[in-house]
Amino acid sequence: MKEQAIDNKELILALEELEKEKGINKEYLLESIETALVTAYKRNFDSLENVKIEMDRKTGATHVYSVKEVVEKVENENKEINIKEAKNINPNVEIGETVEIEIVPRNFGRIAAQTAKQVIIQKLREAEREIIFTEFNDRKGEIVSGIIQKADKNIVVMDLGRLEGVMPTKEQIPTEHYKVNDKIKGYVLNVEKGAKGAPQVIVSRSHPDFVRKLLEFEIPEIYEGVIEIKSVSRDPGHRSKVAVYSPDPNIDPVGSCVGQKGVRIQNVINELNGEKIDVIEWNEDPSIYIASSLLPAKILAVDIKENERFAQVIVPDDQLSLAIGKSGQNARLAAKLTDWKIDIKSETQFRKILMDQQEAQNIEETEQEIEE
Repeated sequence: MKEQAIDNKELILALEELEKEKGINKEYLLESIETALVTAYKRNFDSLENVKIEMDRKTGATHVYSVKEVVEKVENENKEINIKEAKNINPNVEIGETVEIEIVPRNFGRIAAQTAKQVIIQKLREAEREIIFTEFNDRKGEIVSGIIQKADKNIVVMDLGRLEGVMPTKEQIPTEHYKVNDKIKGYVLNVEKGAKGAPQVIVSRSHPDFVRKLLEFEIPEIYEGVIEIKSVSRDPGHRSKVAVYSPDPNIDPVGSCVGQKGVRIQNVINELNGEKIDVIEWNEDPSIYIASSLLPAKILAVDIKENERFAQVIVPDDQLSLAIGKSGQNARLAAKLTDWKIDIKSETQFRKILMDQQEAQNIEETEQEIEE
């Protein structure tokens, strides 16, 4: 008498429920379980057979088959079957084809149940990770808040709720000191899959777009698109420059960003622990734009070479150090902001250059006259 196949209708109901609640495809889970059951069968029964396992999609019945090649003379009983015996199973079978002989190994029901449970748990974890990965991948470029779990010289780890945020050294603000249990904000720079498949969020506080997003959050006109942030340059922890513009002539983009008595911009400065922020008005005229970018210094003149994107800037003698800034910071940030090469000279330096050029020209003309 033929033994009964292993039945597990509850498993099918559970898989259907998972498909509804978690969105994990039932067929995908069943195929994964079948694959795992083949491995489990071979491991537990030390089998050398070619085994095929199928689960009934309606009842959950698990069918185990030994797959054998039809031959004239059997040399390997585990993998081959004589043509005469094969004809008893399938009258139409020919040599070289295969037949499937159903077997029901003892105690395989228990092994099947354990294997199915392990596969479901594993696939649930994978699905959960994929859902979280997709969710946070869609949040690239946004600001998130988290509690610091770990903080050392190399890395800061944040609890973001459903997963961890990691802030490497280069994404930290050099002037900040991070402590465990502190709540901080960060900019979602990237979302990666870790070694075990778990998603990991790379968070930054030093990226220029962190300032951009903080301003967008704090200033409704930017969020609504009435004011545009054209460019941001940053020396994290020390100073940022932000170029803003509004196509509406009735709106003062700089005043709107700074706010009454500087309230709006101060909220951003506080989030950045005192980092100074220069808000300047973008202008399509590069001379005006470059002059504004060097604020708070006063500018006498800007001479530009469009093809080279080079600007020669002249400032009053007492404004030279202010225009260049400490360790060249102001000039460097202005160059990054405008994407122009900027050379700054004081009025006296520029006059001397002109005098030297004139003197060189006079000498050249005199030498030419002598030669003639």
